[in-house]
Amino acid sequence: MSSPVVAYVGLGSNLGDSIGLLVGAIRALGGLPGTSVAACSGFYRTPAWGITDQPDFINAVAELHTALAPHALLTGMLGIERHAGRERGAAADRWGPRTLDLDLLLYGDATIDDPGLDVPHPHLHERAFALVPLAEIAPDAAIPGRGPVRDALAAMAAGDIEALTYVAPPPSAAR
Repeated sequence: MSSPVVAYVGLGSNLGDSIGLLVGAIRALGGLPGTSVAACSGFYRTPAWGITDQPDFINAVAELHTALAPHALLTGMLGIERHAGRERGAAADRWGPRTLDLDLLLYGDATIDDPGLDVPHPHLHERAFALVPLAEIAPDAAIPGRGPVRDALAAMAAGDIEALTYVAPPPSAAR
């Protein structure tokens, strides 16, 4: 494994105990080999995107310091999703309800266009539900080819996103 890279993971859920699922996922991310959770945004209630006839989502973003390569990190993230009861692949799953959704938003300053892995997340700059929590913990993070997170967020409406009073566990509790 190489020296740690800063990566940002978007978390979302709208089925079951969404807050509990996100807390468990944050802990599981910190348990991946060579990985620690350095920061976590608060939790936000966001309207469903894509298929809108479904429950609101709870979203957050975690900052990881990881020695895992991007594909190995993605494999770990997919395992965490499966453990939470999510199986990717169904066409309805793309924007439909889910127990847990983990997206690799940024991996250092890397730009990756591989089958199954696009970094930065190809629609990050268009999705307030990811930008609002990301801007909370990393407003100056650069979206390769787009600029700072804060600028992407400033260019869109985010008034329908509600900060929850629940606060995500601090990084030390996320392990």
